[in-house]
Amino acid sequence: MSIHDGVADSFDSSTELAARVGFWVSLFTAALTIVCFTIAILTPPRSGPFCTDSCVLYPYGDTVPFFPRDYLWIFPAILLTPLFLILCACAHSWVSPPKRLFSRIALLFAAIAASLVPLDYFLQIEVLQPSLLRGEADGMALISQYNPHGLFIAMEDLGYLVMSVAMLFLGMSLSTTCRLENFVRWLLIVSAVLGLATFLGMSLYFGSRMETRFELAIISISWTALAITSIVLSVLFRRTLRQAERQSL
Repeated sequence: MSIHDGVADSFDSSTELAARVGFWVSLFTAALTIVCFTIAILTPPRSGPFCTDSCVLYPYGDTVPFFPRDYLWIFPAILLTPLFLILCACAHSWVSPPKRLFSRIALLFAAIAASLVPLDYFLQIEVLQPSLLRGEADGMALISQYNPHGLFIAMEDLGYLVMSVAMLFLGMSLSTTCRLENFVRWLLIVSAVLGLATFLGMSLYFGSRMETRFELAIISISWTALAITSIVLSVLFRRTLRQAERQSL
């Protein structure tokens, strides 16, 4: 039997190490995702179709009073895609060898997402806000998170779309013989397909008026899937460690 059938015949050191690291990374990822989601929900939209009060307009130079309140969610969110990358790395060493092609592809796409999203968020803190505080507003409207069709939204959308592709392949790498693992498998696949389909549908329906609608949708889908996946994977990794401990006795 494989380790994913519930009973293991043998464990190599890489599998056990992946489960040990993956267990703690999964717990931290789940907790951080919930924190990010909570802060983001409590942060009022200042522009775009969902803004109802204190809306800011182009060139978004009057947003200094909203710092750091509107940016609190960004600080923990910077870590989410890198943590997902580490989680994919752990899963790659943990899944059964025949499925590692899929987990390797997931790892590659996760690396792209972990490059795009943190850079996008980091620019808001290290470039946009210092420039606005010093009155250097030239060109800042293009990268402002308040611009519903600016670079910030575009990079964020692309980053989470790439993350959806990573989730798709990560799901395909998981086993169907273990009930919990099969649940995560389908959760990741369905979430990925839903995210990609949402982008296609909204692009066709809204066109240039999509603004922050897709951003809200893809973050909600991705973060929900990531939180649940991390929790279940922590259980699966813990099972692997317990099986390894029983074998060592």
